[in-house]
Amino acid sequence: MNALPVHDTDVLIVGAGPTGLVLALWLTRLGVRVRIVDKTAESGTTSRALAIQARTLELYSQIGLADAVIERGRKNIAVNLWVAGKRAAHALLGEMGTGLSPFPYALIFPQDEHERLLIDRLLAAGVQVERRTELLGFEDEAGRVLARLKRPDGTEETCAAAYIAGCDGAHSIVRETLRIGFAGGVYDHLFYVADVEASGATMNGELHVALDRTDFLAVFPLKGEGQARLIGTVRKQAEDQPEGLSWKDVSRRVFEWISIDVERVNWFSTYRVHHRVAAHFRKGCAFLLGDAAHIHSPVGGQGMNTGIGDAVNLAWKLAAVLQGRAGASLLDSYEPERIAFARRLVATTDQAFTAVTSSGAIARLMRLHIVPLLIAPFFALKTARRFMFRTVSQTAVNYRKSSLSEGYAGKVHGGDRLPWVKSAVDGVDNFTPLTSLDWQVHVYGDAASEMQTLCDDRNLPLHVFPWRPEVGRTGLRRNAVYLVRPDGYVALADREGSATAVSSYLNARKLTPKQ
Repeated sequence: MNALPVHDTDVLIVGAGPTGLVLALWLTRLGVRVRIVDKTAESGTTSRALAIQARTLELYSQIGLADAVIERGRKNIAVNLWVAGKRAAHALLGEMGTGLSPFPYALIFPQDEHERLLIDRLLAAGVQVERRTELLGFEDEAGRVLARLKRPDGTEETCAAAYIAGCDGAHSIVRETLRIGFAGGVYDHLFYVADVEASGATMNGELHVALDRTDFLAVFPLKGEGQARLIGTVRKQAEDQPEGLSWKDVSRRVFEWISIDVERVNWFSTYRVHHRVAAHFRKGCAFLLGDAAHIHSPVGGQGMNTGIGDAVNLAWKLAAVLQGRAGASLLDSYEPERIAFARRLVATTDQAFTAVTSSGAIARLMRLHIVPLLIAPFFALKTARRFMFRTVSQTAVNYRKSSLSEGYAGKVHGGDRLPWVKSAVDGVDNFTPLTSLDWQVHVYGDAASEMQTLCDDRNLPLHVFPWRPEVGRTGLRRNAVYLVRPDGYVALADREGSATAVSSYLNARKLTPKQ
């Protein structure tokens, strides 16, 4: 193996889907050398992932990417639920997230276009995806990775890296090389995905989900007029012959009662839905992210966003360790923080997906009779709408049980996402300083003089925001101290505003800001 030509880097990223690309972007922004390889000849031209949630847009805003994504996507401001031929509910998503995030909506942005944007940004940062380059295997040797790569011309090389990140999908060679289990299963139903040109009342720029005794259909509006992506069920009699299926095999009964007329099918594919979580997300110098670590049903549009969350969580930790600003033990927090969320997500989406698609008598009763009675009153409650937004948007994801999380102040605990506070004067919010991708201290009200002294001594940015009643309604406590991680999560919340608490936290974990 060592006889091969050797090239070195800090982090070798295997897989150039959204997860790998975001990991590469964050690491590059943080000054880490990366190589990103993918065995495919080009980025995806078709995809199923559409939704970009509010939390992803918040993370994108930290690297100056959110505006470009929003410009190219389509805001999904409303969702409609149809059951057995009747509209059971209509919810305005923009209202659901007002005051909770600078992005109080989900965005529809097809994964293929999304990937092209990420690739362009990465190229502008000086990093090119190495296409038709395949990982053949790797070894952990003396605390570094030696990876064997097959180049486009068929020759082989060795890449020496401090770490390897497996972002290479459900059939991950990184996971297989590590011999990490991937327990789970596959759902019975065969589904289709199609990009279409259509007309009708349903083509109104809103999301529509339709349920029936055996059928399921979701209509996602795309950017172009009359353009939509459909996800639905294949006719039962065609499920046993998935090869060679076409648009004629699609169950069309639902189309009639939600008033959609498909005039042209630009792309069509079938797939089965899996639900799996890797037994571990890390082994030595190797990490698993995205579909290589977890796959689940498309309920709620969570999959791609979860992989991006993995990437951001790992990126700042790798950078801190590689640059000597934290001990290697910092990396131990990646798996417990992300695997806990992945397991909860797979469990909840599994329950929801089963309820939506099951042909069992109890599931049909719930879907066709109980849900229509309860869904409208549920969405009429402001607390219910806000709960739904927090859950689907991933703004409620927290790391309270992490070794990096400590204390509480007000309703905010260590491990919570920093609550968003909009400025009452100049439009600058408390998320603006997060663009530094660095540790920082936030105080809402007045900071003690000792805190300013500590921050000056530690080269730790201190941001003091004026107290207003609106700030208290977010759960923050007046004059408390919040030590914020580079990814926008609260590491330490101290209700007394103690400089000693911040100093002790940093000392115990051997953390140094990058500035």
